[in-house]
Amino acid sequence: MRKIRAAHSALGKTEAEASSSIDRLLFFDRDLNPVENLLGNELPASVKPAASFWEHFPELDQSAITLALRSLGDSAQPLRISGDLGEPGSRGLTIYRIGDLFAVVRSEESLDDERATLLHLATHDPLTGLPNRRQFSEDLTVLLQEAAGANETLSLMQLDLDDFKPVNDTLGHPAGDKVLQFAARRIQGCLTSDDRAYRLAGDEFTVISMGSGHPAKGQWLAEVLVAEFKKPFTIDGIAVFVGTSIGISTAPSDGASPEQLMKASDLALYAAKKDGRGRAKAFDPSMLESLEQRELLRRSLRMALAQQQFSVEYQPISEGGCVVGFEALLRWHHPLLGKISPAAFIPMAEADGMMPEIGAWVLEQACREAMKWPQNYIVAVNLSAAEFLTSGLTDRVSQTLDLVGLPPDRLELEITESVLLERTVNNIDTLNTLNVLGIRISLDDFGTEYSSLSYLKTFPFDTIKIDKYFITDLESDLKSQAIVRCIVNLAHDLDMQVTAEGVETPGQAEWLRGVGCDRLQGYLVSRPLPIEAIGEFLARAETSLSPALS
Repeated sequence: MRKIRAAHSALGKTEAEASSSIDRLLFFDRDLNPVENLLGNELPASVKPAASFWEHFPELDQSAITLALRSLGDSAQPLRISGDLGEPGSRGLTIYRIGDLFAVVRSEESLDDERATLLHLATHDPLTGLPNRRQFSEDLTVLLQEAAGANETLSLMQLDLDDFKPVNDTLGHPAGDKVLQFAARRIQGCLTSDDRAYRLAGDEFTVISMGSGHPAKGQWLAEVLVAEFKKPFTIDGIAVFVGTSIGISTAPSDGASPEQLMKASDLALYAAKKDGRGRAKAFDPSMLESLEQRELLRRSLRMALAQQQFSVEYQPISEGGCVVGFEALLRWHHPLLGKISPAAFIPMAEADGMMPEIGAWVLEQACREAMKWPQNYIVAVNLSAAEFLTSGLTDRVSQTLDLVGLPPDRLELEITESVLLERTVNNIDTLNTLNVLGIRISLDDFGTEYSSLSYLKTFPFDTIKIDKYFITDLESDLKSQAIVRCIVNLAHDLDMQVTAEGVETPGQAEWLRGVGCDRLQGYLVSRPLPIEAIGEFLARAETSLSPALS
């Protein structure tokens, strides 16, 4: 461990020497305007140029220098300007192109000093002053080798800032840069002499924690960091809350190589975010299992439609003791893993952009099957948010109905409240167009997500579906009864029908019928049926449906 600390000391030299090097380092943007406080700490006045490049060096030929700077690339040789620049001890300038910035080194002393300054620039993040990804990779490799040789352990922490993007979006990038600088200082303030922080990119930081006591020490330090980030940052007089999520891995138990250790901490970070963010999670081998299963599903999902692994089941909907239609439910039977829950694969399909194609297939299959049912039966098909927000939805639905020959009033499209988070003109136009086409629209899972009564006023719904969450304990829970009663009355006052999902007992059905609920759906009516079982069910339903539904 001492080698790394010695190397960093040699790189930065002494405090006085480092300050002297920084004194000679200036930053300018592409228009040669000053970039202030780029290193993210309190710098000497000379490093905060209040004037442009030309005001600093008026003796230079602007035309010649501008032409020369245009030829500079990130990998090109620097531009060297020799001679007396009018300042005591000044012997010339060296200008480096670094991304969209120009770094100007005033060569007041030896070439070795200039090289040390440039090396510091190459291995440190200019915004926060922390060592960068390049330095992190070198340090982690050396430290793992030293730890293995000394039979010691170390912890690696990956930190992501929570809710950082809204800061950039609402307060602007300069405010975001200040948050990153303050975050770097806050991280450093929690570290001991055995720990080192790095900024990898964006709002991603890492900490290597050495010394004795790991993995307990790593977990403790991560908890300290999480607690520290619960305090607000003050940006231009505004209190900004930006938390952090942390993934922790320990060497050698979680990995002996940098790649293994980074993968382990990355998985732990993913788990921390999934559990609600603003927390620290240590790597567990089960996380790798989950990742492998998730990736297997993702790869398989891309082939499932082409390989005909999907199917549709149909759950009956009853009204007044009679079947009035079915809801189409997508099913996936994986050749190796068996039945995969829609809750597992539908979000994955949405994230990977596959849901519009899958949804179009389900819609056509359901409409074709509905053509075989009695002419007064409806078919309800779920629309995911990804499908609803895809352009051309109304055209695709209309074309499918024309292709199959199903009357529009026999199709009911179900959308959830999450689709309507933004009451945009496009959303309103889509729903109004579907309504004009004669297609029924149902608001699914009402009351479980982002409920707003303004939805019911703004959008043209035909049906509200009460989620089974409110139906499960309906017979005994007075709060559930009050909520369901209010939803039924509200829907009827707005000239909408109400369907209750998850009805499983005669008592639930009786209570719902008593408050005027129009339709029932659930195991009491029937479980979802494969296509081949629908004919027999319909034949039986014509003569004897459960008396509890009448």
